[in-house]
Amino acid sequence: MRIGIFSDVHGNLEALEEVLRAYEGRCVDKYVCLGDIVGYGSQPNECCELVREYASLSIMGNHDAAVVGIMDYSYYYEAARRALDWCREHLTSENLEWLATLPFQQKDPSLPEVGYSHGSPLEPEVFDYVFAVEQARELLSNSNCLRKVNFIGHSHLCKSFVLRGGHAFDVVGPMFSVQPDCSYIVTVGSVGQPRDLDSRACAGIYDTGKGTFEYLRVEYDVEAAARKILEANLSMDFAKRLFLGV
Repeated sequence: MRIGIFSDVHGNLEALEEVLRAYEGRCVDKYVCLGDIVGYGSQPNECCELVREYASLSIMGNHDAAVVGIMDYSYYYEAARRALDWCREHLTSENLEWLATLPFQQKDPSLPEVGYSHGSPLEPEVFDYVFAVEQARELLSNSNCLRKVNFIGHSHLCKSFVLRGGHAFDVVGPMFSVQPDCSYIVTVGSVGQPRDLDSRACAGIYDTGKGTFEYLRVEYDVEAAARKILEANLSMDFAKRLFLGV
């Protein structure tokens, strides 16, 4: 089975459409969304509807939790708060209700070795980041609570880590094989707002038959997405960063 795993769409419809199109051309059998479907971008309803149509499993991200009132976002910086307020006003009641039902963590009954969460798989409702090997190392003391392969989003980066023999290491490269004696924390990147200095939309494909994970980078109409952000009177910074991948 080939599973298309994506995260951090953030209301960027142009990017999401291109990622889904790329998945269809790569014989993906199943889709999983790791959260933050809304926030920053100007088309939260359209993105929610596409995720609802395509994804077999969906996870709640911190922006999703904020919009539906589950999480306090008063400490976010002003532009992010305004964007979340804007989303809350513009989302349909149906999409708000759907976002509110999403779990913080999901396990696939057909793949007991795999786990999905938005941030750290330990205490997923806290939305801790895991984007450095030091943070991955902190999970070692609770490694018995982890799945063999733990897919996350949240940082908008392409960072993967292997846990083996009481140690944590970076996994380098756009594709790697899952080894039988290791556990993995795999950050799948961001569809709608990459922050690894690459403006292309980012997602991943996990091939359960081959035991491999690969990153997928997809060109999309950045200019159109940025223009819609400005037309919605959201922060200009949200538009600018799409061109820079930051």
